[in-house]
Amino acid sequence: MSAAASESTGGRVWRALRHNERAVFGLWFIGVLAALALAADLIANDKPYYMKLDGERYFPIAIDYGVWLGVRQWPAPLLNQRFAPLAERADTVWWPPIPFSATAPDITGDVFEPPGATHWLGTDGLGRDVAAGMLHGIRISLTVGLVVVAIQASIGIALGGLAGYYGGVVDLALSRLFEMMLGVPTFFLILTVAATLPPSIYLLMAILGLTGWVGIARLIRSEFLKVRAMDYVAAARSLGASDRRIMLRHVLPNAIAPVLVSMSFGVASAILTESSLSFLGIGVPAEIVTWGSILSVAQSNLTAWWLAVFPGAAIFLTVTAYNLLGDGLRDALDPRDQGT
Repeated sequence: MSAAASESTGGRVWRALRHNERAVFGLWFIGVLAALALAADLIANDKPYYMKLDGERYFPIAIDYGVWLGVRQWPAPLLNQRFAPLAERADTVWWPPIPFSATAPDITGDVFEPPGATHWLGTDGLGRDVAAGMLHGIRISLTVGLVVVAIQASIGIALGGLAGYYGGVVDLALSRLFEMMLGVPTFFLILTVAATLPPSIYLLMAILGLTGWVGIARLIRSEFLKVRAMDYVAAARSLGASDRRIMLRHVLPNAIAPVLVSMSFGVASAILTESSLSFLGIGVPAEIVTWGSILSVAQSNLTAWWLAVFPGAAIFLTVTAYNLLGDGLRDALDPRDQGT
C-alpha cells in the first residue's frame, strides 16, 4: 500500500491546506485574532500589571480576575479607585501597552481625538480609546461567530442526520419543518425581541443560531442519504450494530466534511450579521463595545475617519479570512483531489 493511499483523511486535508496560500493566510489571521482576544486584558487595560503603593505591592489585573471569579475582593486602598490618579503617587507602576479600558472614557483627553502617541487609533464620541475597543471587540465577534455556528451545527446535524438516515415518514416530516424554518424572518424576529426584551448579546446569538440551521440540516441530510447506502453501513447493520452506533461511528464521520466548509462560511456570516446589527444599534447592549458599534459612531462625526477605517478593515479582513479558509477546506475535501 502506497503512502498516499494509507494517509489519513485528516493528514491529507492538512497537507492540501498547507499548499493553499490563501487558506494558510486565513488560518494564520484567525489564529492571531484568537490570541489577541485571549490576551486583550493584558494588552489594553486601565489597570496596571503591577503597582507599589504606600509600600504595598499589588497586581491589579490579577486581582480583577480574582474578583470576577468571586475568589477574592479588592484591597481597601484600591477599592472603587481610578488607577490613573493612584499611579501618580505610586512608587512603581507597570502599565499594559494600551493603558485604557474599552468602555471607560479617558477624561484627560478629548472626544474624537485623532490617532496619536497617546491613543494609537484615536478616541470615539465618548472619549473611549478605539484601540482598546477594537481589541476587546475581537472577543465579541469571534464568540458570536463560534457560538452561533455551534448552535446551528448541533441542531442541523441532529435533525438532518435523522432525516437522511431513516428516510420515509421521518424524512418527510423533518423536510416540512426545514421548509417552515426557511420562512421565519430572522431580522424581524430580532427587531421584535429587541423591542420587548432588554438588549442582550446572548439573545442575539440564540436567535441567530436557532433560525439559521436549515442550510446545515439540508446538507447533512443529503450526505446521510448517500453514505447510508454504502456497503460498510450494510455490513455494520448485519453485525447487529445499533442505529445510534452506525450513525455516530460510520455515517457521520464520512458525511461531515461538507458541513465543516459550511460552518467556516457560517462563522463569517454570523460575524458580519452581528456587526451590522451593532451598527444599527439593535440587539446589542449599549455598554458593549463591538466593531459595529465603533463604526456606528462615525455617523455622528464624518471627519472622524478612524472610526470607520479601523473597524471596517477589521470586519472585512476577518470575514475574508474565514471565507478563504472555507474555500481552502472545500478544495482540500474535494474527492477529485484525493490522489494529488
